[in-house]
Amino acid sequence: MTAATKDEIIALEKEYWDAMKAKDGKRTSQLSGKLALTTSARGVTSIPKAKMGQMTEEGNWTLESYEFEDVNVVTPADDIAIIAYKVKQKVTMDGKKQELRAADISTWVRGPDGWECHAHSETFLQDGKGA
Repeated sequence: MTAATKDEIIALEKEYWDAMKAKDGKRTSQLSGKLALTTSARGVTSIPKAKMGQMTEEGNWTLESYEFEDVNVVTPADDIAIIAYKVKQKVTMDGKKQELRAADISTWVRGPDGWECHAHSETFLQDGKGA
């Protein structure tokens, strides 16, 4: 197999974000590894595929829009890709509209079922607004 291109990995990451925007738990589950690791302001979490789908569909939040900036992709092996970027997100959480800016990184692994995201981390930028 050959390594994925930068455009292919960006498309996968956007597909994941689009699934979150649509609250499509089936798709986020399909795109997630059997057990995905995440880090955020809440700490470190291991999330099984099915739970990822459930978390996407549930909760008092909506993702209205997102925009990537400063996207970088590395492929340390043909079946591994790491993408890092800044993201501007417009969200509603608990009825409150917000614009958030963060730096994100995801690790994608190509297996028998295609590409899956096995790790994701999001760090909100200091001003909480600027990317």
